Amino acid sequence: RKPWVKTSLAPGSRVVTRYLEDAGLLAPLAKVGFSLVGYGCTTCIGNSGPLIPEVAQAVKAGDLTVAAVLSGNRNFEGRVNPQVKANYLGSPPLVVAYALAGTVDIDLSTDALGTGKDGRPVFLKDLWPSDAEVQAAVRAHVKPQQFKDEYATVFEGDALWRALPVPEGRRYAWDKRSTYVKRPSFLEGVPRGPKPLTDVQGARALAIVGDSVTTDHISPAGNIEAHGPAARWLMAQGVEPKDFNSYGARRGNHEVMLRGTFANIRLKNKMVPGVEGGVTTHQPSGERLSIFDAAERYRREGVPLVVIAGKEYGTGSSRDWAAKGTLLLGVKAVIAASYERIHRSNLLGMGVLPLQLEAGKTAADYALDGTETFDILGIAQGLVPGKQLTLSATRKDGTQVAIPVRARIDTPNELEYYRHGGIISYVLRQLVAGKA
Repeated sequence: RKPWVKTSLAPGSRVVTRYLEDAGLLAPLAKVGFSLVGYGCTTCIGNSGPLIPEVAQAVKAGDLTVAAVLSGNRNFEGRVNPQVKANYLGSPPLVVAYALAGTVDIDLSTDALGTGKDGRPVFLKDLWPSDAEVQAAVRAHVKPQQFKDEYATVFEGDALWRALPVPEGRRYAWDKRSTYVKRPSFLEGVPRGPKPLTDVQGARALAIVGDSVTTDHISPAGNIEAHGPAARWLMAQGVEPKDFNSYGARRGNHEVMLRGTFANIRLKNKMVPGVEGGVTTHQPSGERLSIFDAAERYRREGVPLVVIAGKEYGTGSSRDWAAKGTLLLGVKAVIAASYERIHRSNLLGMGVLPLQLEAGKTAADYALDGTETFDILGIAQGLVPGKQLTLSATRKDGTQVAIPVRARIDTPNELEYYRHGGIISYVLRQLVAGKA
């Protein structure tokens, strides 16, 4: 590998190391920099470690766009590493090839990866095995016994795992000192019956975002940013930065996940132009705050919130915390040009109303900038799937614009979930009533 390239090997299963070792490949992989660092979601979740210090300093000093090539399945901005914007998915051999080349600005079909010991250029075609060679290696080195041996002990774990104390009893023993697993706040204080649906009055925009905002933008799963709200909360509990771990590892703790909602370092909130990250402008003060801190101030002020988005809001992998965190921030509705199917359903499942603008319309068509107050009218009169509602926006000068929106409640079941404030409250009430 080129000296500026960070490399790591993180197979999905211990069986992989068994057959790589059997094939004599572990040692040569390590020789070019691909040493074993762990298993499973290590790289995709941002746990493959920091960049080479000199590279990290150069990226920060020059505001560089640098790239990662990975053979996993998550290539969101900042996911592999907070300093890496561009992430490309490729097969494991291609990952090695790009590490040897040291750049993604290369045509592997025509450009040399490097120079051999004989001084002649070496191309990918010189190294790439034939289908017959790959099949022969698989037949010789991938063996059923390897899978049987590894999976026979998959639940045993190592000595540290086996030494963990296991509580007795049928119910989970909540530990108030835990910074990993906490009793979620949306299970607290659920009334026996749903409250009547009401219109949303006097809401403020928490964020105005563009097209293709992913669930990773909404609820990042990678590293916890060192100076953000989640980091402050963890440090207040006595957790040192070296032990922050990732949002993915702490998803059992709503205090962390709430503070991480809309905290992706690459999020672009149009209310704060020219700035990346989880920041917004509090209204009417105009003060720039983190999205979490602004939401907390709005909560104290009794102000409901909305998020305004472009096309395909919630793309990417389905993530329940993208909906849970949105709810816990105090967001009552999302207004978007269109939705990714599962995220729309997840929002409803947490009691957040997804509203869709008329076809072809965006927030820009109505000149919305986040200084407005918003009313969502027509809910209290009775909701039905697909009902047309009105988003009334009042500008700073007092003028109003009525924006037609459609409730993306698509089925009677979804309407029932929304009426109960989400599927969790619905199921709890069914349990209490003996219907589930």
